[in-house]
Amino acid sequence: MINADGLKSGDKIPSERELSERLNVGRSSVREALRALELLGLIETRRGEGTFIKDFQNHQLVQLLSTFILQDEKAQLDVFETKCMIEMDSLRLFIKKMNKESIKSLKEYLSSDMIEDGAFFNQIVQMADNHLLYKIWVILKDYCQAQGSEQSKSYKEDYAELLKGLERNDEEKTLSAYRELRKLSTDL
Repeated sequence: MINADGLKSGDKIPSERELSERLNVGRSSVREALRALELLGLIETRRGEGTFIKDFQNHQLVQLLSTFILQDEKAQLDVFETKCMIEMDSLRLFIKKMNKESIKSLKEYLSSDMIEDGAFFNQIVQMADNHLLYKIWVILKDYCQAQGSEQSKSYKEDYAELLKGLERNDEEKTLSAYRELRKLSTDL
């Protein structure tokens, strides 16, 4: 209905009665659905004014849903592997799209005393310029951190080797350095 009616953030949605008639369901069902949407932060009710669509561009709905999806034990085991696959694909994309500025940015980051793996790969995945890949990666990274299943400590030299491969536009060297960084077999 939101798409069909062309509603956007800040627009008022129809009343419970109108929704009930339009959707051909009982008002209690509509009320329950609206309450759930409000709890998720997708709509807001203003007393005496009505119910309005909130700006949910940066909403955490995907992260919330991932909490339920990742309850399965097999899915939990696959999270790290999937995160690594996304990072490797992001490295491939980065090689195709990189420029002097992106390499300079990574070099500057590696020149600092503190290297944090998530921050380093955040730059890589963002510069790979695939928004969906980035969103999925953030969820997986956050999940790994929350579960304490992030990889073991890496050293500055490991990231420097990765950067060398990127600078040379050498996908094979880059991915080899990545596998070494993550302590992965060549199967992945």
